[in-house]
Amino acid sequence: MQITDTHLHADTEGTLLGLNTYQSLRLVTAEALSSHVPDLVLATGDLVHDGSPAAYRLIKSHLKELGVPVYCLAGNHDEAQSLRKTLPGGLVRYSDHAFSGNWQFIFLDSTIPGSEAGHLREEQLELLEAHLSKAPDQHTLVCMHHQPVPVGSEWLDTMAVDNPGDFFTIIDRHPQVRGILWGHVHQEYERQRNNVRLMASPSTCIQFKPLSSRFAVDECPPGYRWLRLHPDGRIETGIRRIQEIPVGVEVSSCGY
Repeated sequence: MQITDTHLHADTEGTLLGLNTYQSLRLVTAEALSSHVPDLVLATGDLVHDGSPAAYRLIKSHLKELGVPVYCLAGNHDEAQSLRKTLPGGLVRYSDHAFSGNWQFIFLDSTIPGSEAGHLREEQLELLEAHLSKAPDQHTLVCMHHQPVPVGSEWLDTMAVDNPGDFFTIIDRHPQVRGILWGHVHQEYERQRNNVRLMASPSTCIQFKPLSSRFAVDECPPGYRWLRLHPDGRIETGIRRIQEIPVGVEVSSCGY
């Protein structure tokens, strides 16, 4: 399963636009576990909102309760150095790749320090090329925080990966790539590019209204994405949400 944009604070009472992000995360993970126990969890950035070591310890403590490997990567609200120091190994970890069955997972850092925008530095592109070249027979899911393609929300697409051509040049050389998965956009998105699934997912807290030219909060409940990765490279996937949007969300907000 994928969870993303959890935006936790060091304080379990911390809120984002009126929503308690810790309680919302707990509701989403409880919903997920009520239907199935995942083999692993992909946490695709903006894990915390305040960048504090205490917030990373809090999310680590909660995610450990799932009892399965959780792979975390940084988003633009994260403090990457604190994330790496707090999650060096164990069940909840920061890593650049992993294997499960005949699938490979590659985790790219698309963040720019001090910016909300996305960029894949040369070292990240080299890492992508290296992992794909070493495992040509492993079906691969590439994960990052920022979107590598426009999602149709004008304000969000100003904060997409700014060098997608460099990224897709590598992807197109490696037919074992079956999917690309990201967070950041706080909404469901799915398209196909050649034979590669392109997927974004709801946040575990507030949602952004799709196809909006300006910042707008959607009234859809928080959720997560489930993925069933088959031995032949097929991907089955869908979105599940909690039953209703938590009370107190500031749906008329113009930003945060």
